[in-house]
Amino acid sequence: MNVLAHALLAGPDAGLRIGGLLGDFVHGTPDPSLPEGIRRGIRLHRAIDSFTDRHDEVRAAREHIPPPFRRYAGILLDMWFDHCLARDFARWSDQPLEIFSTTFREDLHAATPILPASLLRFLGYMDRNDLPAAYVRADAIERALQGLSSRLTRANPVGESLPLLQANDDVLRGHFGRFFPELKAFSESWIEQHATDPT
Repeated sequence: MNVLAHALLAGPDAGLRIGGLLGDFVHGTPDPSLPEGIRRGIRLHRAIDSFTDRHDEVRAAREHIPPPFRRYAGILLDMWFDHCLARDFARWSDQPLEIFSTTFREDLHAATPILPASLLRFLGYMDRNDLPAAYVRADAIERALQGLSSRLTRANPVGESLPLLQANDDVLRGHFGRFFPELKAFSESWIEQHATDPT
């Protein structure tokens, strides 16, 4: 899953939300000097990704991504599922998308002294592009895909994938609509079960 989904699935706790984004920038054991809630958010991020990767609806969605894009199906679906989530955000959150997005960025700015340089650079990109709220727009998804493409180490078609995703939007939204309620329930259960875990 991508930025918007991880932030929403972390619930209202700012530490879990920050950790939910930091999970893309931290590998291995999280720095023990990080606040406990943020370390738990990193673990939640990894649990969400694991649940997503093995879910039948996500595997079925991958079948609609043909070669040469299939190799990058995980990236493409992460981005498109954020687009699906943003377009139907009122179904999943009591907060309007713009308010949710602004509050999330404010939480990240408040934590800047403990964020790695790579995430600080991404936060600047989020500010400039009104993310994650802008994921409601296809042009923002296209720009993000082009940026991802340029950062991959080998030549790839990720930056040219928007027409494919748009052509398959109905079927991908169907897979997302069946998958996301189960992911949300999983995340809520995980948070409850690990509320007092030492990290």
